[in-house]
Amino acid sequence: MSLSPVRLNHAVLFVTDLERAERFYTEVFGMEVAAREPHANAAFLRLPRSGNHHDLGLFGLGSGAAPTARGGVGLYHLAWQLDTIEELAQARQALIEADAYTGQSSHGATKSIYGADPDGNEFELMWMLPRQYWGAYEHAAPVEPLELDAELERWAGVGTAGRITIDAAEDRT
Repeated sequence: MSLSPVRLNHAVLFVTDLERAERFYTEVFGMEVAAREPHANAAFLRLPRSGNHHDLGLFGLGSGAAPTARGGVGLYHLAWQLDTIEELAQARQALIEADAYTGQSSHGATKSIYGADPDGNEFELMWMLPRQYWGAYEHAAPVEPLELDAELERWAGVGTAGRITIDAAEDRT
């Protein structure tokens, strides 16, 4: 029997300085702190448009913790989906201003901006083409230069992330 999850619910990162990491994700991503667990030196953060309890957990290890070597076994990066190509352009500017921008690329069906948090944890902010336009990219994910201005012109105003809605009839509290 195989498992059949719906989606990844949240990610958890080990960080050297919990307050610094919390500040980065609240200021750059606009996340809010959903909960703190002082005994574990942890914070749980929620994205501004999320219907989730928390999307990211941060566990502070202290300044003596050794970072994972790039290219070593383990997590490479997290990918956060944005709704519009305009949001991707805004994200690029925000990462540049936060000195966290590391690059950009087109993967055919997705357009991506990359960054790193203060501990060097890499992340991707991406926008996905509408499914009917995947075409040749249905089973391909090339790494090509991203021409963001051209993508903005072509896809302006097209939202593809969908919406999470909370049905009051399902409220069982």
